[in-house]
Amino acid sequence: MRVAADANVLLSAILGGRARLILENSQVEEILTTESILAEVREYAVVLAQKRKLPADILLLAVASLPVTVVDQPAYERSLSEARRRIGKRDPDDVEILALAIQFKIPLWSNDNDFEDAGIQWYTTKDLLNRLGLLREG
Repeated sequence: MRVAADANVLLSAILGGRARLILENSQVEEILTTESILAEVREYAVVLAQKRKLPADILLLAVASLPVTVVDQPAYERSLSEARRRIGKRDPDDVEILALAIQFKIPLWSNDNDFEDAGIQWYTTKDLLNRLGLLREG
């Protein structure tokens, strides 16, 4: 399985949340993201480090070691206008990651409800953990 990952799930993973289980799972062949998403993760990692009194350099190292493939914008540029049409008014910051998911025809992994009506397969961390058999609903 390949997925496009949003910033919130990557931040959760570096902070030790359940998202890290997905990053480590062998059923997940590749996790794609955009440079803008990775920049957002770097930015918020520093903010979170300050809030949680953690060393920022350690969190930035965790960001740098995320097992993600950063896809350059030209690879999904043809899908930007479609993504903008679907989600641009609701959240312009989500256009690029949606365009990536549309272009590569892969699910989007995010805990952001903005993707609920974006016309793509969308998983929250909980949904993806269930799909991978890592979490049992009960």
